Amino acid sequence: MKNIGFIGLGIMGKPMVSHLIRGGHPAYLHSRSGVPDELTALGGIACPTPKAVAEQTDIIILMLPDTSDVEKVLFAENGVMSGLSTDSARSKIIIDMSTISPIRTRDFVRRINQSGHDYADAPVSGGDIGARNAALTIMVGATEPVFARIEPILALMGKTVTRIGEPGTGQICKAANQIISALTLEAVAEALVFASKAGADPNKVRQALLGGFAASRILEVHGERMLKHAFTPGFRVDLHMKDLGIALDCATELGVSLPGTALTQSLYNACVAQEDTMLDSSVIVRILEKLAGHTINPSTATSHES
Repeated sequence: MKNIGFIGLGIMGKPMVSHLIRGGHPAYLHSRSGVPDELTALGGIACPTPKAVAEQTDIIILMLPDTSDVEKVLFAENGVMSGLSTDSARSKIIIDMSTISPIRTRDFVRRINQSGHDYADAPVSGGDIGARNAALTIMVGATEPVFARIEPILALMGKTVTRIGEPGTGQICKAANQIISALTLEAVAEALVFASKAGADPNKVRQALLGGFAASRILEVHGERMLKHAFTPGFRVDLHMKDLGIALDCATELGVSLPGTALTQSLYNACVAQEDTMLDSSVIVRILEKLAGHTINPSTATSHES
């Protein structure tokens, strides 16, 4: 079993590393907020710095909020880079499972490779539910030899592990995933507000749609959250905005127009103005309710309001 380091033990990282520990891997852990007692009770070993994690392990996994966090953990004083061996026979692998900039990822790959070590980007989809159930979709950018080494480890955390291509392509795939997720969230919110204001029971509308071509995981999970106004995250508004910003920044550099993404980002800006930043991204429905002058009532069909 490989010694695995895991840095970032938030709503996603904590359940993810628990699957690695239960899979028999010695796990060396670090988080700026401290290592949870439940992970040390499972056998996880707390480390004071990212450097200490890197010194003890063969594979170092990062699960952090943003690009700047990844850069700091990798390259700052007492960062992962300072704990990597200079012995070429002991090449280690960094796996970044965060969702960050594809452009900056390529720079991180270059810097780690120059030090004699390997780098893979492996962002995930599936949210906290997928993390808890080891059912994440994992999009991997890695060379073929590195992917062969890390696939069994990633499979302990996800049900679908796909090599997209060379390092950096995992983040490109994740940006595409977030475009689809955000636009679908907005579409589900529009549909439920429309159905409710038009006089149909939105709960029954959702049930019917789940049996047809409009069915999606977002309609299933987030549609229920919208109906119940249950916005405990989940995946927060601020994180979804960060991901859409990544996609829009890359699109600008590529000369690609993403009009639907830009519109959805503006609706999330309105969520921030309503102080909903730390709520689940399904809270976008509240902005559409305000625009419609109508609040969804899931238990009874409402009469049409002019």
